Amino acid sequence: MEIAVSFLFIALVLFGADRLLLLLEGRGHVNWRRTGRRDLSAEPTARLDSLLEDAAREPVHRA
Repeated sequence: MEIAVSFLFIALVLFGADRLLLLLEGRGHVNWRRTGRRDLSAEPTARLDSLLEDAAREPVHRA
């Protein structure tokens, strides 16, 4: 009996998490089930060293 209650509890938690993620997806916070994956080949790319070089060149403003 305890195992059945445990499985029911797990199923309810998973269902609740799914509904919460669908709510967040509807508001545009996450991609969950209804929106497909983004095409990463169409996204702009940047190399890590170029990002670090730009940050190192900027002067530090101290008050």
